[in-house]
Amino acid sequence: MIVHFLVRSESISVTEAINKFAWARDPGIYKQDYIDALYMFYHERKPEEVVCPQTPEWKRLSDPDFHGAAVPTIENCGDVLPHENIMRNEVLTNDDVLGDPVPSHQLYTMRQECYQLLKMGKGGRGPLQFPGSHPVSLNRDNLQLLRQRYYYATWKADGTRYMMLITCDGCYLIDRKFHFRKVYMRFPCKYINGGTPERNHHYTLLDGEMIIDMDPHTQKQERRYLIYDLMAINQVSVTELPFYERWKLLEKEVIEPRNMEREALCKSINPYYRYDLEPFSVRRKGFWLLSTVSKLLNKFIPQLSHPSDGLVFQGWDDPYVPRTHEGLLKWKYPEMNSVDFLFELGAGERRLLFLHERGKKKLMEGSRVVFKDVEDISSYSGKIVECSWDPEENHWICMRTRIDKSTPNEMNTYRKVMRSIKDNITEEVVLKEINEIIRLPLYADRIQRDIKAHQHMVSARRR
Repeated sequence: MIVHFLVRSESISVTEAINKFAWARDPGIYKQDYIDALYMFYHERKPEEVVCPQTPEWKRLSDPDFHGAAVPTIENCGDVLPHENIMRNEVLTNDDVLGDPVPSHQLYTMRQECYQLLKMGKGGRGPLQFPGSHPVSLNRDNLQLLRQRYYYATWKADGTRYMMLITCDGCYLIDRKFHFRKVYMRFPCKYINGGTPERNHHYTLLDGEMIIDMDPHTQKQERRYLIYDLMAINQVSVTELPFYERWKLLEKEVIEPRNMEREALCKSINPYYRYDLEPFSVRRKGFWLLSTVSKLLNKFIPQLSHPSDGLVFQGWDDPYVPRTHEGLLKWKYPEMNSVDFLFELGAGERRLLFLHERGKKKLMEGSRVVFKDVEDISSYSGKIVECSWDPEENHWICMRTRIDKSTPNEMNTYRKVMRSIKDNITEEVVLKEINEIIRLPLYADRIQRDIKAHQHMVSARRR
């Protein structure tokens, strides 16, 4: 436990922590399996010079079970053995549960920390809700926002939404239920004078989505966290900065230091940390000029190694807006527009769909839902189901269950999705609108400036 504390509180390696403990209390840790478990837990490679000391005389005399070998006890091993399930050879799914749950008595404090980093105050009455920014469905009305403000586009990955809180004690994935799960990953701060980073990030808050990439040739899967926003750096909120500045800071403060350290460790004979043992990799998500959306739709998305169900339009000058952001627009392929319902099987096996309205369940009278290739519909009862609309049959089709959500969509969200379905904004409509928009003075000049800035950055890196 003391070595754990030293690693986390002082941001030092396991080797340094073991040596520090041994210096303070000779001979230090004298059980080989404890030492091995510590290195495995923190994804560090054990140097050859780290040798387990002999069992001290006082332990030999007091331990009746000692026969010249370390005898671990179940109670003590539980503190150091890794709990994290790193699935390397199993089939990965978006429903996999990652990391270790945070005790319930710590949840409220951690949720408040997130609210403060997002400048949301204390949250008011009632339980604190997931504060992540949510886009709204694109319709004929809000499509006009693209003409009024400067937007970029990105693909809408069909993965699992997570915010991530990075502390010196570990990283926490935050799901839509506002539950925290701890994963052990390393996020060093920006290098100051080269060499080993002096400290790790502490209370840095990110937003992103977890996806599973699959190599089309080998069918090998890899879990990856695509980060698309940064809300706080080392306890300092940056939510009021325009998006393009937050996006640049994300690369400079979070991604680059991590990549630099990883590259240096790959060249080391005895690296003090093993990035390859982490439960998933990390990348900054890319954003595209509106003038390149046609290429994004027709070339980039078809070549992705994970599913995509549309586009997201991000205001380039927007602050981070918690919860529903009316200026953050999502467009889905028409056949993939969906609503999340609570499904229940009522009397006489009546199929009931519920939404939320003012915090209460609202039965959607007259709504029908179909479950294709499902033998036992009762297994879906009480679960959140994502459904797409079939306009020809005039009913909903269950696409999947949403284990990452505990409540259905709000009635207001349902109305917006139905409006989007009714407006039927196809890919052709999107491209036609954008082709007109990028000719507006608001876009024409700024697109050229952004292209030149990007070319300058690329040439500077090559030097």
